[in-house]
Amino acid sequence: MDSAIAQKTWELENNILTVETPDPSSDSIFYYDEAAQAKFQHEKPWANDPHYFKRVKISALALLKMVVHARSGGTIEVMGLMQGKTDGDAIIVMDAFALPVEGTETRVNAQADAYEYMVDYSQTNKQAGRLENVVGWYHSHPGYGCWLSGIDVSTQMLNQQFQEPFLAVVIDPTRTVSAGKVEIGAFRTYPEGYKPSDEPISEYQTIPLNKIEDFGVHCKQYYALDITYFKSSLDCHLLDLLWNKYWVNTLSSSPLLGNGDYVAGQISDLAEKLEQAENQLAHSRIGPLGPPRKKEVSIIFVICIVLSSLFRG
Repeated sequence: MDSAIAQKTWELENNILTVETPDPSSDSIFYYDEAAQAKFQHEKPWANDPHYFKRVKISALALLKMVVHARSGGTIEVMGLMQGKTDGDAIIVMDAFALPVEGTETRVNAQADAYEYMVDYSQTNKQAGRLENVVGWYHSHPGYGCWLSGIDVSTQMLNQQFQEPFLAVVIDPTRTVSAGKVEIGAFRTYPEGYKPSDEPISEYQTIPLNKIEDFGVHCKQYYALDITYFKSSLDCHLLDLLWNKYWVNTLSSSPLLGNGDYVAGQISDLAEKLEQAENQLAHSRIGPLGPPRKKEVSIIFVICIVLSSLFRG
């Protein structure tokens, strides 16, 4: 598969919609109305409705920039900011930029240098005629899915208190490369003390065993927004240039060859979960259990599940 075909496949997999520029009304998504945005900020409709924002529209260019940055971090978490505007109950992400932060395999925190960089970058954008404000932050979860940890929830709550409207986006670069489709989630936290109604999880995702407790404790403190993507002929040239970097660093390699550590980790994690489930089942029964099942059989079963999921992706 060459680069051009891979790019078209990527756009189809992620359902990126093309905004036709000849129609003036369709091009309005790129227009920033400073007066309208200031009025919206003054009215603060989200203050009385914790579920006010329901949708996120991300430009293909911003999406690709975030994925490239997330992938460059490897197993280390990285972080950046998103610029854009609001449109009713939707937050529109027009662009994104990386922050010079120090991350680990489990968390990422912005330091003083990052805040200084953020201010300088925003001011330079204003001078260049880019009026979009910062509308959120993104960071990566390499290999363990798109959700908010306890630290992420605290960070997002703080952001929503002081610089609304604000959005949190999480990207899993490892699963993105494995599946060929961007693994991404967009979230907003509830106000402190707010208790949401019981809602089913919108999409199933595998959480590693060592992250399940962190996920479970905080999963009711935020909600996910629907994500769509768009592009236009105006940014196609930039998209093509950036795609060459993305193609070389991600999809041009085989998932099985490039994600050996990820596959091994998935097999190990599923084996631990299966063993834990068997132990819980054994303790819940009364009376003899019969001959014990061999652990080797369980691991083979787990391997089959992981490999079949990889080939389906």
